[in-house]
Amino acid sequence: MNSNISWKYPKAIVNCEWLAKNLNQLDIRIYDCTTYLHYSDNDPNQPYNVESGEKDYENSHILNSAFLDLQADISEQNSPYRFTLPKLNNLATKFQNLGIGDPYHIILYSRNGMQWSARVWWMLRAIGFDNVSLLDGGFIEWKRLDLEIDNKVQKFLPANLTFQPRSNIFVDKEKVLKAINDDNIILLNSLTEDIHIGKNPRYGRRGRIPNSLNVPFNQLLDDETGKFKPLNELSDIFSRKKITSDRTVLNYCGGGIAASLDAFVLYQLGFNNIQIYDNSMSEWAIDQNLPIEIG
Repeated sequence: MNSNISWKYPKAIVNCEWLAKNLNQLDIRIYDCTTYLHYSDNDPNQPYNVESGEKDYENSHILNSAFLDLQADISEQNSPYRFTLPKLNNLATKFQNLGIGDPYHIILYSRNGMQWSARVWWMLRAIGFDNVSLLDGGFIEWKRLDLEIDNKVQKFLPANLTFQPRSNIFVDKEKVLKAINDDNIILLNSLTEDIHIGKNPRYGRRGRIPNSLNVPFNQLLDDETGKFKPLNELSDIFSRKKITSDRTVLNYCGGGIAASLDAFVLYQLGFNNIQIYDNSMSEWAIDQNLPIEIG
């Protein structure tokens, strides 16, 4: 175990203590990205219902933070799948109108797992905006530390955002299909093991994309604090699966959310070629023409 490694991009993650000291800085804008999923086994075409976290935000949130609705504000509304990435130029406009851009340092948090803020982080990276950080532990850790909360709704004025797209971060099912037998690509499933091995039929057909490895997203976080586990432990989790930085890692999950958390950790471990299959198993499992593997 290597105990000497550190975050490769330390500016991309901040802790609650740091944010508490910098809450009133005029160049910081904070966003609550909370979304809730209510799972249903009745309809594989819609394996979960989406609930905005806005009501909880209105009850209490980190002081000076605004709410960002992942489904309603920055996802493609005409897609048959939840959370589909919009065209990148449209996405940049949406973010800009929400107040994200220069000269602001954007802090993202959520209150039910860091995968939600990680998804928004990757979406911002896709349009070329990098002055953004995840809040380690999110609202769970903030409340545990008894830091300052508020119930005043915050709205930010539009910002200036320079659109510099990275078009290779998110990929579609055609690229995933080609990746199955490509030795230069690792397919990485971020869903829980019961879905990966085919015991849970949440997305319709049981199983996974063939030749996938499995690192469940929830294994990356401490159960009590909701913070990332120590980086040396995170490194070991991927090393044990023989996931190495000399290959492209194509992450997927149910709808591109949990995969964002695995992708963020890989990014912090120094992996340079990281991709996310946007609609993931919500799309793949219901297409009978696409291969599935179980066991």
